[in-house]
Amino acid sequence: MKPALVVFALACTAIAAAAQAHTAAPSSFAGLYPAGGFQSRPLPAPSQPTFAPFTRFSFGAGVSPLGVNLHAATNINRRMNARITGNLLHLNINDISSNGFDGTAHLELASAGTALDVYPFPNRGLRVSPGVLFYNSNAVNGAFTAQPGTSFTLNGISYTSSAADPVTGTGGINLHKRTPAFTLTAGWGNMIPRDGSRFSFPFEVGVAFTGAPDVALDLTSGQACDASGANCVDVATDPDVQANLAAQIAKFRRNLDPLKTYPVFSFGVAYSFAPRATHAK
Repeated sequence: MKPALVVFALACTAIAAAAQAHTAAPSSFAGLYPAGGFQSRPLPAPSQPTFAPFTRFSFGAGVSPLGVNLHAATNINRRMNARITGNLLHLNINDISSNGFDGTAHLELASAGTALDVYPFPNRGLRVSPGVLFYNSNAVNGAFTAQPGTSFTLNGISYTSSAADPVTGTGGINLHKRTPAFTLTAGWGNMIPRDGSRFSFPFEVGVAFTGAPDVALDLTSGQACDASGANCVDVATDPDVQANLAAQIAKFRRNLDPLKTYPVFSFGVAYSFAPRATHAK
């Protein structure tokens, strides 16, 4: 027999033996596998870290119509934070001149409140925050002088500031008729991120139910005359001028009465930290 035929015959014999061994192998391991073969099992979903109550804290700062604000918060549970807020802004405006009146104004915004931040979907940033503005001294105050010959109207009656003794006065608007005041806001961003990250950028919008603004106006000195500059009277003591002033103030208050809420709109940045290990087992 030729050598090539011998090699071919040996190769065919080896292949047949290997095929027989492969067929018999599963029976020897049958007890190790279920009858249906391999079955895939779903992997468990990754769990979010859970923090024990009052073990994570956050401080933040931002701006709003209430002024520059500072926030501090702590976690209550997975869906809620407790937050306290302070707001402050002082602004002086001098050398105001308009329609014959010269004056100055002072804006004072100072308030503090607390809120409960509720996150209906803890893995999302949406929140609803009921709260209380327990301190509020927001107000605008100013003083003015009516230039000589300037005309003005009180309760529909026209007056002219005296050339020899111009009319002066003070006025203001108080934005804290109701204290404490209930607040309700909604926003986005968790000051204490549940994924354990450090920084967040909270945003919120809502209202504070402070009541209608209260208007104050007082004519402190000077003389008011008729259109010709005659028949001048002292604005601080004349009963007719004071009666018309009171009626004018009442009109201002009626016009402002529908404005019983103060807008709250803020955005800023916050930093979260844990003073000790806080992951609950």
